[in-house]
Amino acid sequence: MSASQVGQIINSSRLEIKQVGMVDYLIAWHAMKSFTNNRTSDTRDEIWIVQHPPVYTLGIAGKPEHLLHQNGIEVIKTDRGGQITYHGPGQLIAYLLLDMRRLKIGVRELVRRMENAVIDLLKDYHIDADGHVDAPGVYVANAKIAALGLKIKRGFCYHGIALNIDMDLAPFSAINPCGYPGLKITQTKDLGITDRLETLSNKFTEKLKKNIFNNCLM
Repeated sequence: MSASQVGQIINSSRLEIKQVGMVDYLIAWHAMKSFTNNRTSDTRDEIWIVQHPPVYTLGIAGKPEHLLHQNGIEVIKTDRGGQITYHGPGQLIAYLLLDMRRLKIGVRELVRRMENAVIDLLKDYHIDADGHVDAPGVYVANAKIAALGLKIKRGFCYHGIALNIDMDLAPFSAINPCGYPGLKITQTKDLGITDRLETLSNKFTEKLKKNIFNNCLM
């Protein structure tokens, strides 16, 4: 990321959090790959909090038929796991660039901790949410509010988790979200949460730090 894109930076001995803001998906993806390819065992872990202009992303094994019809939004085939999803303004995305060996954490455990960060955030607003073992992500009354996907390379991960805050949900109707026909999508605004995106971004970041890094060696 360029210096002009990076806002507030929070540092620790092993973690750096960057509030990036709005950035094109391809720029963020290439930056994640470059960071991962060039990192070493001494490189700090990073979490990038971003938003993207409207874009569909299709996972490495994604099936094109899950795009039901064209609506002018670009489709990018990427290298994360999972099927097709939508990103747009008003959705918070946390990209996790972590050394999983240093954290002594496996993929399933990391997924659980990512989900728990969202579950804990919603609990603060008295909203019950849960994760589904067979369909990773976070759900409120069977409507998906957060989707996730990861790429693991040489023990390092990138990509992350997307939380719907206050966005136009209409583009989800042009896809089978995450490969599930008829899957309902929700967001914090529709659940009665009135806090602004900036406030939720800060709270989300704290929940991620607590769930992922607590009990891990930093």
